Amino acid sequence: MNTESKQSLIKSFAGQGQDKHFEAQMVKVFKAFKEQPSTMLMISKKTGVLRANICRYVATWEKAGRIAEVKTDLCKITKFPAGYYTTDPELFPESNQVTLFEAMDTKREISPKIERNGRG
Repeated sequence: MNTESKQSLIKSFAGQGQDKHFEAQMVKVFKAFKEQPSTMLMISKKTGVLRANICRYVATWEKAGRIAEVKTDLCKITKFPAGYYTTDPELFPESNQVTLFEAMDTKREISPKIERNGRG
């Protein structure tokens, strides 16, 4: 095998290895948030994963509905207010957000019926 082929092979495995590394980190972080609601810094200290990576994972999971902020409280490490997150769906707070269809039903109930001739 020539040198160029070897370098190409190494590069392809390097990419896969890095992906596997980040996948393993994501699993470790996800499990840590499921064990106990925590701040991102607390999870970083517990797992050894950089906080920047955890922040990125949390943003991705929030969009997918896989993680939720359960409270804002003082971080046990910094003693400053911070969000406590969990990946345990049983601990997710109840949503008080109105869905589109609920909003439409509510609007129908409270808006007056207007006749075509313009009189109420």
